[in-house]
Amino acid sequence: MRELGRVFDSVADAYDAGRPTYPDELFHALAEVSGVELAGATAIDVGAGTGILTRALRARGTRVVAVDPSVEMLARLVSRSKAEVTGGSAARAEGTAAVRADGDDLPLADGVADLVTYAQSWHWLDPVSSIAEARRVLRPGGAIAGCWNLANAAQADWLAAYEARLAEACPAYWGQALEEWSVPPIAAAFEVVGERWVPWTRLVGIEEFLLDLRSHSYMAELPAEAAGELVERQRAELRRTFPGGVVSVPMRVYLAVGR
Repeated sequence: MRELGRVFDSVADAYDAGRPTYPDELFHALAEVSGVELAGATAIDVGAGTGILTRALRARGTRVVAVDPSVEMLARLVSRSKAEVTGGSAARAEGTAAVRADGDDLPLADGVADLVTYAQSWHWLDPVSSIAEARRVLRPGGAIAGCWNLANAAQADWLAAYEARLAEACPAYWGQALEEWSVPPIAAAFEVVGERWVPWTRLVGIEEFLLDLRSHSYMAELPAEAAGELVERQRAELRRTFPGGVVSVPMRVYLAVGR
């Protein structure tokens, strides 16, 4: 997991600037399925990255401990939440704490949280150790939630072609252009309370959309020249499809909640 942190260190700026937030409907679904009232709850956001889910939970009155192995990703999270991180300790500010740590070995006491969340992150962890740690830090009645914000390639030909170009150019690509692709199997790792798909539409400028592309691990693993060439090819295709410069992306969030 520390090695993964170094991978994401290299794309922290692109991640912070380009990754989408989550629709309001996701949080309604999370509260409904988990039975946890977000206002006043305590959540451990594992693999918090630059704090996209952390900030959304805080906006809904949740106290959040954000955990991530990447120094650079946490630095963006901290700067946005006006907290500080010193060494391996957590510094609290406005209901947010940031901790550099591995989600398979949480440096937290037993029974301190109402929610453990994994936003775009659980698939990077050990499926057994991560859930065992989540159970340990949860209070009785607490819930585990994994969510993934996914572009819905089945809903747009241009997006299917975009994904196909990624699959062709990136040896480490894992996505909808591959027949064997599926959502991460988090629902098999615990007692599932419910699963939801939340559809939404993202309107985003071409350059911001390409920053999102730059933030993915399969892009970080490409040589710089190859990554630049792929971005230029995608930019050209996007400009042909969206001459106004704004991309309409069909999205869907997959949510799995368990005990």
